[in-house]
Amino acid sequence: MANCRLMWSVAVSLAAFVGSLPVAAQEVAHSEAVINISGEGDASLAPNMAILQLGVVSEDEAAAAALKANNVSMAKVLKMLTDQSVVERDIQTSGFDIVPRYRPVVEGMTDDKPPVIDGYRVSNGLTVRVRDLSKLGAVIDGAVQLGVNQAGSIRFTNDKPELAINDARKDAMQDAIAKAKVLTEAAGIKLGRIVSINENAPRPFEQTMMMKTSMARDMPMAPTPIATGENNYHVAVNVTFALVQ
Repeated sequence: MANCRLMWSVAVSLAAFVGSLPVAAQEVAHSEAVINISGEGDASLAPNMAILQLGVVSEDEAAAAALKANNVSMAKVLKMLTDQSVVERDIQTSGFDIVPRYRPVVEGMTDDKPPVIDGYRVSNGLTVRVRDLSKLGAVIDGAVQLGVNQAGSIRFTNDKPELAINDARKDAMQDAIAKAKVLTEAAGIKLGRIVSINENAPRPFEQTMMMKTSMARDMPMAPTPIATGENNYHVAVNVTFALVQ
């Protein structure tokens, strides 16, 4: 009976001692040997959608006249987009402004007169999603012919890239496991269970090209050729493995 009380007293004292240790010391006492490995994976997918930045810029001495001309051109562009089966939800105004145009200052003139307004500039921008890539060339041609004189970029993307991203995730994990096996075999130890997995945010590398609309609208144009290529999706993971020693 006395021995039982002694063993109980020792167990309680040991538990109290461990509980009184700093957290760092407790973690060291219970830590296991691990190895941290990074893995990377990529997957490619043909794009099924293009995002265009289109703009109409109009200038006139009167703001009302510049706005009217801009509205006429933009209305034609919007009708053309509808005729090319671009739905309303895929057309969004991305910028609109009316700014004064100032008379250039003559070099050498240093008077204190305020700048003189000699006209107005109206800009109206659109962000357009073209989901039927076979119509993309016709959309660009029609936009330029009907008044678009300021364009930004064409970005080729995917509306549902999840399958490609999942393939990249699998490749990243296989890469991490393969690296861990090589390192542990070289060190003469065994690879244990997976302790943790952390994924960095997937990074899409989508094809982007800049557009220029400097050509005159009344010039005959050949159909605009479009090459969509493929989009690449990259995933990186950090994996912690336990080591069996």
